[in-house]
Amino acid sequence: MRVFCFSLLLILVFNCSKTKKNRSKLIDFVPKNTSVILKTSNLESLKSSINNSDFLQKVSKTDSYKNIENTLSILSYLKPKNEILICLSKDSKDSLQYSIITKHNQQLFETDSLPNYIEETLSYKNKTITKSTLNKDSFYSTITDSIFFASSSKDIVTTLFSNAAINIELEKMYNITSDDKTISVILKPDTTFLESFFIEDSLSFKTFTNYITADVSINQDDILFNGITKAIDSSKSLINIFKNTLPQENQTQNITPSNSDGFMSFTFDDYKTLETNLNKFNGKDSISNTTTLFNDIIEVGIIYQGKDQAIVLNSIDVIATKDALLSEKNRIGSYREVPLFGFSLPDMFSKTFAPLVSFNNTNRYCILDNFFVFAGSTEMLQNIIANYQNKTTLNKKAYFQDIKNHLSDASSLMQVVNHTSLKTILNKNIKGGSNYKLNNYNTSALQFIYETNFAHVNGIIKKSKTKALLHSVSEELNIKLDTDILTNPQFVKNHITKQKEIVVQDINNNLYLFSNKGKILWKKQIQGAVLGTIKQIDIYKNGRLQLVFATPNKIYVIDRNGKDVAPFPIKFNDEITQPLALFDYDKNKNYRLLVTQGKHVLMYNVKAQIVNGFTFKSANSTIVSQPKHFRIGSKDYITLKTKNKLYILDRTGRTRVTPKTSSSYSNQPVFLYKNNFTTTTSDGNLITIDSRGNTAVKNLNISEKHYLETSSKTLVVLDENKLTIKSKTTELDYGDYSAPHLFYINDKIYVATTDKQANKIYLYNSQAKLLPNFPVYGNSPIILDNIDGDRNLEFVSKGENNSIILYQIN
Repeated sequence: MRVFCFSLLLILVFNCSKTKKNRSKLIDFVPKNTSVILKTSNLESLKSSINNSDFLQKVSKTDSYKNIENTLSILSYLKPKNEILICLSKDSKDSLQYSIITKHNQQLFETDSLPNYIEETLSYKNKTITKSTLNKDSFYSTITDSIFFASSSKDIVTTLFSNAAINIELEKMYNITSDDKTISVILKPDTTFLESFFIEDSLSFKTFTNYITADVSINQDDILFNGITKAIDSSKSLINIFKNTLPQENQTQNITPSNSDGFMSFTFDDYKTLETNLNKFNGKDSISNTTTLFNDIIEVGIIYQGKDQAIVLNSIDVIATKDALLSEKNRIGSYREVPLFGFSLPDMFSKTFAPLVSFNNTNRYCILDNFFVFAGSTEMLQNIIANYQNKTTLNKKAYFQDIKNHLSDASSLMQVVNHTSLKTILNKNIKGGSNYKLNNYNTSALQFIYETNFAHVNGIIKKSKTKALLHSVSEELNIKLDTDILTNPQFVKNHITKQKEIVVQDINNNLYLFSNKGKILWKKQIQGAVLGTIKQIDIYKNGRLQLVFATPNKIYVIDRNGKDVAPFPIKFNDEITQPLALFDYDKNKNYRLLVTQGKHVLMYNVKAQIVNGFTFKSANSTIVSQPKHFRIGSKDYITLKTKNKLYILDRTGRTRVTPKTSSSYSNQPVFLYKNNFTTTTSDGNLITIDSRGNTAVKNLNISEKHYLETSSKTLVVLDENKLTIKSKTTELDYGDYSAPHLFYINDKIYVATTDKQANKIYLYNSQAKLLPNFPVYGNSPIILDNIDGDRNLEFVSKGENNSIILYQIN
């Protein structure tokens, strides 16, 4: 039903004949000679996706890519708040020109801090054009109807002021694009940027279709695109040969050897209709072919192997198709008990199905179940027979099954290629191509599914991964930022998907939220470094989560879209010295935010109001660790610690427990261990205090430089290179270790620490045993969790200075 409704919507859009005169959408300002239109609603996300895409980074070494990147350098200085269109064209000298269109805002292009920036004001027919020169590169811009329009060409800007007719067809294509994908692409007719999608040289974009619109998701290891294509002139575009035919299930992959370079398959429910459409496209007389060979065929496939090819006919009536070949039963041998026959019409398929088929040397064939396979060499047939019998065809491979999930079972035209053919296609379209290292791209696919007067387009370029071994640790993502990372990356919960996402801050105080697929969801500049870890609250009690944290001078509450939640942020004149303490006493979302400033504390509610009922204002000296809240039975306890005093308070800030022995405390946090308040002294003793104030001190024989972490029943101590979990001690290599972090997941205890000198992450179980395949590379403490709901745990760490690594424990 959903597919039907979507198709109906497209039909209504395409058949709407309403004429538009006034420009109101960004698409209305697109220059007439534009060949390619790129649309994104999140420019930062697009930049990040490109930088982290394995495939695009390989392509980025080409001259064409570098030319576009250099030409569009202006984008690094723009800060659009809404969607932005990037239009590419070529002038009469075949030089690349661009235009940028977006809603104007005051922060869009700030020039005050730009070095080597020169600005000049020009006039044209009482209109103002600004010429901007930055690092010797110039562009021209103007603002009209609240739209910012910039171009590398002054002539393009001046044409904006003329009353050019609005391209209704283009607007229809634009209306179909999505706002939630990395980028949308519109290819206009006669684009000069694209030669062909196909291996077949006879198939060019110019003759294949007119408009193509696709929403593109750029991920680290794959690129997915979905959209539509429409050919305006039904007789001059190849895609329309499928008009009045119904797509059938593609089955050529079931006979294509896994060691081939790929295949192309086209399907139809009625050969006569396809034949008529092909004759019309090729300008032939509609004289029926005398052969009956194709009467019961619903699919024709072309298998590619180097310079050789094989043609596959998929028959729905094997007996009838065999009868059509009675005159071609000249047996020339056999292979694995499969008869091989000679074929006297080697150019039949190229004449019948041109330009889809160009191979004209099919001089032998064999029959495998419902497949009739024609080739130009016995070796080609033997390879197909062997793989078919051995069940090593493409459809049996895991990498094909992975991409199949993103495709429709039935399509009018489908092409699947390996890395060799993918290189061939890239080199057709990209000048200055290089020897792309694409060996991991075993399968990429493109398919067209014809509807009434347009076709759906699906495609995928995917990096294949080897199946992970049990207990192996695999690197799932390596996300690169533009600048160095300041804070340790951590997970936060997506309240919509219930999965986890990654939040991190860079040295420019930009806070980022990434999906667990590596896609940047937003980037937001805040004031100061985040103190400690970021927490989440449900400020409106509606199931939607916000991020809450402190910097040295502000408390922030940020929603899922990166927007501040009023009345936050709130500013402080005095410095905040400890991470924000978040309390939810009764688990009813009546949150309390405790701010520490030296020895002073302030309690706030989520309306950013001081909680007057909290009477504790100041400790005897500087508070040395983050305040904490515990519940024992029905009573609440708030702990604050200075160098020589431990405060154990009730909700109102009054003293609830007074330790009966004074101590000189370390800066380690306070924990609740076996229902006792637990921390360490500055000389390395473990100190526990019960709810009556009784104090016990245990000599752990640890140095002053140590770390403590506990759960309710598990005590973890790291002293130099000795890690103790419960009562078991393991000795690590000498190094500079981060504080141990204890995780309790699926009734199992994990303890992690990172050697910051050797860049090694260690993960232990409750018996102080190192997990298999550890240590792994990393530069910060980790956060361990199940981020996507499968059986495997993931953890995140800092990699290089500007990168985040996501690992999976298989």
